[in-house]
Amino acid sequence: MFKNLLILLLLFSLLLSCTRNKEMVIAEPTDEEKAIVIYDEAVRALKDGDSFYAGKKFKEVEILMPQSEWAAKASLMSSYADYTRSSYASAVFALERHINNYPADKNIPYAHYLIAICYYEQILDEKKDLKPLLKAKEKFEFIMQNYPNTDYATDARFKIDLIIDQLAAKEMSIARFYMQTKKWIPALNRLKTVVEKYEKTVFVEEALHRIVEVYYRLGLIEEAKQAASILGYNYKSGEWYKKSYKVFNENYKPKKIKKKKEMGLIRKKIKSLFE
Repeated sequence: MFKNLLILLLLFSLLLSCTRNKEMVIAEPTDEEKAIVIYDEAVRALKDGDSFYAGKKFKEVEILMPQSEWAAKASLMSSYADYTRSSYASAVFALERHINNYPADKNIPYAHYLIAICYYEQILDEKKDLKPLLKAKEKFEFIMQNYPNTDYATDARFKIDLIIDQLAAKEMSIARFYMQTKKWIPALNRLKTVVEKYEKTVFVEEALHRIVEVYYRLGLIEEAKQAASILGYNYKSGEWYKKSYKVFNENYKPKKIKKKKEMGLIRKKIKSLFE
């Protein structure tokens, strides 16, 4: 019996030893493991549309793993989370901080591009603040110069064209206002800016006509005729040239040319089915 009791005690001792060893094996997760869990949680929150919570969790990752690959990823994603909730000022601040703190990050071109987009998406119309227009243009030009062979540069070229149109529209809007209030000299200066700086936009034709009107109002007939001749040389068949012509000839009425009605391609195709 004593022998059996001894065996039981030995088995109990072995079991207790195994339990202690298991407890010793279960260690605390490393900072990197914690960072991965929190990062995944932030990504899920972002996908679910909770950008504010996602941004908060991404910042936790950056604090937990400073100066690491995870910190750089989390910093950029936190900035993106600000952008997705249209918190543009916070996003720009965070992106500029990211560029300064992680200059070796492979995603630096994207950070610059996202800054440009933050400014670009604040452009509402030509009557609003001019600052986002100029900031967006400056940043897109920076991208084209420094990352010319990227998709970001390709998109930047397209968006710069749109920005230039907006800048021209802004100048025209101000010029029209000055003309309505009979401030002829400031109006003339704005119109000349459109002709000289934004000559490739759709607003040049109108700007030239408005210059004709302003010069005529000021009694500068020769200057008005010169502007009209430039307009006529470039846009003789346009409506704005006809309006300029009427400035000097009030009774001018353009001849109406009757055009023979042509059958559209779709109608021709349908008609041919019945022949």
